[in-house]
Amino acid sequence: MAEATVRLVEATGVQVEWDRVEAGVGAERATGKFLPEAVYESLAKTNVGLKGPIGTPIASGHPSVNVALRKRLNLFVNFRPVRMLPGLKTRFADLPIDLVIFRENTEDLYAGIEHEVVTDVVESLKVITKTASMRIAKAAFEYSAREGRQKVVAIHKANIMKMSDGLFLRCCREVAADFPQIEYGELIVDNACMQLVMRPETFDVLVLPNLYGDIVSDLCAGLVGGLGIVPGANLGDSVAVFEAVHGSAPDIAGKGLANPTALMQSARLMLAHLGERDAAVRMQKAIEAVYSEGKHLTRDTGGTAGTAEFTNAVIDQLQG
Repeated sequence: MAEATVRLVEATGVQVEWDRVEAGVGAERATGKFLPEAVYESLAKTNVGLKGPIGTPIASGHPSVNVALRKRLNLFVNFRPVRMLPGLKTRFADLPIDLVIFRENTEDLYAGIEHEVVTDVVESLKVITKTASMRIAKAAFEYSAREGRQKVVAIHKANIMKMSDGLFLRCCREVAADFPQIEYGELIVDNACMQLVMRPETFDVLVLPNLYGDIVSDLCAGLVGGLGIVPGANLGDSVAVFEAVHGSAPDIAGKGLANPTALMQSARLMLAHLGERDAAVRMQKAIEAVYSEGKHLTRDTGGTAGTAEFTNAVIDQLQG
């Protein structure tokens, strides 16, 4: 998927000098580390990264590569736009779904602070701070004001976690007061999930703590065709890392079957971030044209094409 996406970026005509570094299982075999220092050294030079899917063994004791990157580089915003692509045959295909998720990216239960109290009793600490809550709320409202979005909804469970989620809500309310032109609302997370499935077209911008953001963003991806579709960006004050929201799929690695759409749309976000907005728009239009035509789609979206065929079709649309 990464190679396919590089081909598409280069087909736009934007001159990119790629600095390739490896993380994950392959890096561990070569260096003994899932996340070698070379990754951080590269991002220190470029301040921008395009990251392919990286798997971390589950329940193995290995820290998550994704979480480690976000924490060390202070990538406090996880930004995920969710839009329906034309031609996709999903149960929500007729709805104008166009929502954006702002997920706090550095704390909550993902801080990974846990210990065994006594044998077979484990305690995990949920960390919510004013600093992190204020900056994710500001990011959501500033984006909404800049892009002409109408409503921001804060997702929480403050009815149960009155102190932690209560602090998150207080921060969102404080920021909302500075943006009176934008409607502000709040939903308890379980109700929000139900409303998203019943009326997804009514949502605009969502702002959430880390754990809820992870779960709800995958739910939203399911509304528009799955994790193979939706792009993502991890944004900090100085560094930005763009990635597909799905994980790795080692069972199909190297078989040429994977759908690169999510990573391609993430690269489109990257180009816009770099100021190459014309190229970003052309790339997005080419992707949408292939989906609208429906002849070169991968298996997960109802077609029979492999990675290369889909990529070639998008490049043909871009250059046609």
